[in-house]
Amino acid sequence: MAGDAGDLSKIRTEIGAALDRFVSRQRAALAELSPDLAPCADAIAELLTGGKRLRAAFCYWGWRACGGTDEPAIFTAAASLELLHASALVHDDVMDASDTRRGQPSVHRRFATSHAAASWRGDADRFGSGAAILIGDLLLAWTDELLRISGLAADSVWRGLSVLDIMRTEVLAGQFLDLAAQASADTSVANALCVVTNKSAKYTVERPLQLGVALHGGQAGADREAISAAFSGYGLPLGIAFQLRDDILGVFGDPATTGKPVNDDLREGKRTVMLLHFMRTAAPAAQRRALRVLRTPRRQKADADVAWLLDAMTEAGSLEHGRVVANQFCERALEADGRGFAYLHDGDDRRFLREMLRYVIDRTK
Repeated sequence: MAGDAGDLSKIRTEIGAALDRFVSRQRAALAELSPDLAPCADAIAELLTGGKRLRAAFCYWGWRACGGTDEPAIFTAAASLELLHASALVHDDVMDASDTRRGQPSVHRRFATSHAAASWRGDADRFGSGAAILIGDLLLAWTDELLRISGLAADSVWRGLSVLDIMRTEVLAGQFLDLAAQASADTSVANALCVVTNKSAKYTVERPLQLGVALHGGQAGADREAISAAFSGYGLPLGIAFQLRDDILGVFGDPATTGKPVNDDLREGKRTVMLLHFMRTAAPAAQRRALRVLRTPRRQKADADVAWLLDAMTEAGSLEHGRVVANQFCERALEADGRGFAYLHDGDDRRFLREMLRYVIDRTK
């Protein structure tokens, strides 16, 4: 069962190749409909070029935990999660009015720019948003298509689709909860963690691991359920820690490394654990000023106000608080690893899961 495919870089290569094959096939199908759809295929291809492939990697390791071996079908099936993730990113950028993604113009900004350059009629930004929504929907539709044509047995695909259905419901529910929290200026830490759990944590680690387990057809049902349960104990806290670290990078990260503009999450007004910590501990005058900054529309926020909020959060210890909370969830994942993974007899399995803990703690992008 061990082999060089256990290395994350090899998994990324295999996943990238599966996506390239699928996008080439879909590009041809779109071209048959109309040559005017080429920009859509180009945007999708470029978006799928980047990324960490973590969801696909966790799916692969869920498969491995059940005794699965390296074969093209599992890499193709796992690649379907990259389409789901890309769909969420495209829609998220529209909702957050983000101008960049992975160091490149976001999809809606890309199409707004092309609209303006061509001097088309109507509002360029509205066109860009509409195009991005449709492309995000297309990626979502392609998710289970790629899983169905992966080459896995029909019963494996059917089990996998059930997990994929749960993932899509959870991530879309999390997106709405996030949207509602920002609109209502909700300052509840419990609600913030609920958003993190459903929008990101479950579909980043826990569900991909469980998808890999479900896709494996050779393991008894009871064993699959036991492994899935163990992976929940590990995957959910690790997924939360991953998102908390992502939130830290969204505020304090290096744009050259993260591919996002500096302070992008503060301009968006994202209700992170760090921001909520600041709003609970700051002096009343600072809280009032912070609320004024957060309530100002994104594109109208003054750089000086955003810089003040960043400095105030740092001085209040909110950055350190975010790190502490993220590390606490990493510790929970480590405890689950020690208790629940005795069935993982292959050293590569255990090594990968522990390396992912270290990656989350140390990640810079």
